[in-house]
Amino acid sequence: MAILKIARMGHPVLRRKADPVADPTAPETRHLVADMIETMQDAGGTGLAAPQVHVPARVIVYFVSKTRLEEGEEEVPLTALVNPVLTPIGKEKAYGWEGCLSVPGLTGLVPRFETVRLQAITPRGDVIDKTVSGFHARVLQHEIDHLDGTLYPQRMDDLSLLLFQEEMRYGMPERAKELMEVEDDREVEEA
Repeated sequence: MAILKIARMGHPVLRRKADPVADPTAPETRHLVADMIETMQDAGGTGLAAPQVHVPARVIVYFVSKTRLEEGEEEVPLTALVNPVLTPIGKEKAYGWEGCLSVPGLTGLVPRFETVRLQAITPRGDVIDKTVSGFHARVLQHEIDHLDGTLYPQRMDDLSLLLFQEEMRYGMPERAKELMEVEDDREVEEA
């Protein structure tokens, strides 16, 4: 296993669509996954896509720790997916702060679908077809965007909410509070 160099915003590998993996169970896929996991853990990330380590392949690794979950959501162990496909379920979106190992030092408020259908294959050959929501859905959308040459700032609808993470010490911008309150009010009305 090896810690790989992480591509940063502007590198061509992050702007192109990644190639499908012909054999998800091939030894080179398992080796790539092992290196990606080691790299993600070393960098302190929650997820990592193969293009972020200069490999234009449709492979992601991620986990969802209990510290990131909202009530009713379940922890997701370290997971590797090959050739993942996401389909939004419904039109409801939620705002949330995102960071990225390829956009170091920044954070942005990004709207994402609340619920998605995930279809993928694991490096062991297991087929996954399930519906996920909440932070799990956000992580998947973020990582799979990398496979399509998209970084989270391109998903933002208000670039004034793209900030240096360290400046969040001054508090959340009023505009972000407004967007997130609208979301909270909608949840109350639906309850």
